[in-house]
Amino acid sequence: MPCDASGMAEIHRYYKAGFGEGAALVGGVAAGDAQHATAVATHLAGLSRSLHAHHEFEDANLWDELTGRAPGCALHVGRMKQQHATMLVHLNDLDASLPAWGVSGRAADARPVLAALAGINEALAVHLPDEEANIVPVMEEVLEQEHMEAAARHGRAPPQRRDVPDGGAIIAAQPDGGATWVRKNLPGPVRLVWRYYGRRQYERQRRVLLTGR
Repeated sequence: MPCDASGMAEIHRYYKAGFGEGAALVGGVAAGDAQHATAVATHLAGLSRSLHAHHEFEDANLWDELTGRAPGCALHVGRMKQQHATMLVHLNDLDASLPAWGVSGRAADARPVLAALAGINEALAVHLPDEEANIVPVMEEVLEQEHMEAAARHGRAPPQRRDVPDGGAIIAAQPDGGATWVRKNLPGPVRLVWRYYGRRQYERQRRVLLTGR
């Protein structure tokens, strides 16, 4: 296997979990509680930026490379492009609707946020399993590990760089609670930082998202 693309499923779990709870987070904000709405809106905006960056990297660096090395994958790649275009519409709707609701916390301003989240989740439910079933295996056959390392670097670069709470969300989204992800992705000293500092910071961030305080 020229490369290990298991990181695709790991980051997909982060997006599925993050957007999947989005409606509940918005619904948990009391009408007019602008402080709580701001915290949730900021969180969702960061999640959107991350998914934008993830798809932009694939569009710019992955599709042509895959079709050049595995022409039989062209139909799958074409479908991925269409799915990205659909997702982009919903992400742009979310980006456009979050600022007003984040300032006001009003129920009327929350409605377009909820509509955008519903569209994103519907699109993710189609796109993520399709990509994991039909693209990731081809990636592992024909790409080199440097392609995956480049994708990881892009995900960490400003403005989409993930801070500790987002790292915590990636860990929390994994099926075993993140233990395997931590061993695989974090050097020993960083694991200690996560254990003694990052986990508590992530838990504080979760409390703010859930309660506004």
